[in-house]
Amino acid sequence: MEDSPRSGGMSSPEAKLGMRVEDLWDVQEPQLTPTEKLNACFESVPVSAFPPASSQVIEIKSDCSLAEAVQILTKHRILSAPVVDVEAPEDASWIDRYIGIVEFAGIVVWILYQSELASPRKNGGAPAAGFGTGGKEEAITAVAAAANGMNSPRRLKNLGFEPAEPTPGSFFEALTSSEFYKNTKVRDISGSFRWAPFLALQKSNSFLTMLLLLSNYKMKSVPVVDLGEGKIDNIVTQSAVIHMLAECVGLSWFERWGAKKMSELGLPTMKPDQVIKVNEDEPVLQAFKLMRKKGIGGIPVVESGGRKAVGNISIRDVQFLLTTPEIYREFRSITAKNFLVAVRKYLEQHNEASPMLSGMITCRRNQTVKEMILMLDSVKIQRVYVVDEDGNLEGVITLRDIISKLVHEPRGYFGDFFDGVLPMPQNSRV
Repeated sequence: MEDSPRSGGMSSPEAKLGMRVEDLWDVQEPQLTPTEKLNACFESVPVSAFPPASSQVIEIKSDCSLAEAVQILTKHRILSAPVVDVEAPEDASWIDRYIGIVEFAGIVVWILYQSELASPRKNGGAPAAGFGTGGKEEAITAVAAAANGMNSPRRLKNLGFEPAEPTPGSFFEALTSSEFYKNTKVRDISGSFRWAPFLALQKSNSFLTMLLLLSNYKMKSVPVVDLGEGKIDNIVTQSAVIHMLAECVGLSWFERWGAKKMSELGLPTMKPDQVIKVNEDEPVLQAFKLMRKKGIGGIPVVESGGRKAVGNISIRDVQFLLTTPEIYREFRSITAKNFLVAVRKYLEQHNEASPMLSGMITCRRNQTVKEMILMLDSVKIQRVYVVDEDGNLEGVITLRDIISKLVHEPRGYFGDFFDGVLPMPQNSRV
């Protein structure tokens, strides 16, 4: 039996936040449904109450190179980071202090663009002479268009619709040695919105607003700004919300919701034939290309000619192509399977912890929300694959899927909240 936060068995900041929701739950109108009660509770809690993940928000200076940015994201195990304008005055507002976001999703687009430049298919049968030769401005535009998750087909059309080309084992060593990679500044590739460097919440905004942005609006993380200081006070991620929920075990509101089976909540939302996947013999870049085209953060690698998954590749795994390019030398081409083998071997040799060493994390449809949350939090992963009794893929459940079942968006809730952020491509993240 898990400790209940209210009994004093747990005292983490996340558990205390859960207790605050519990107290609010107890005073809600009895005629409200459980979902309406949770909405009302989270609307009453300011986002400033969410515990910070660390004592300091990780930021990247605008004069950092793309190579340095990759190292910072990798070191701190984060998907993205705000970019600080090194020329901004000390008393600048947050809108003037930051110029955008740099994230692995945008870096993936840059890699795909470079691989297509080097493709014999685009060079009359001969490899390109060097990287970035297709025009620095065009390459930068490809990355900036993808920043902040803007998945508009118009913005990503320069990636092409063809399957990704096979890449030789030496490709990424040459890529990371290129002057373009080492000298391109973050200021040139950070994505931003029309009127602001990124969509952010104020400390007074509600917990409900934050949860809806992380679920219905597909944001992986939400910056919280302190208007007085003109700086980011916290960055709330989907993973941090799942960790908070895991810390709420034992509280009645969580147990009532967590006892539901995934199938009761309509999860997974897709049919087996709708799962986006890559064959183990396909180029690893095909996995990243599908992620960007479909706007997803991870993809299963399936065995040849079957539906059984042999591994998972997430958007953050692109770091292993850039930080350890030497591990692919022995491969004639870097397939999805070769990528998994090489990265796992590297992690084991260097005693580095990573979800990639955990193998495929799977579940069944009859498991509960609580079981899923505890699994996702303990292994620190973004998704779990649903399989049948034979191990065949039936669907995928992500952090966003679970958060979306916790609350619902009332009609007209956001009003003019997004004014100025437009244009927003249909079905894209804010």
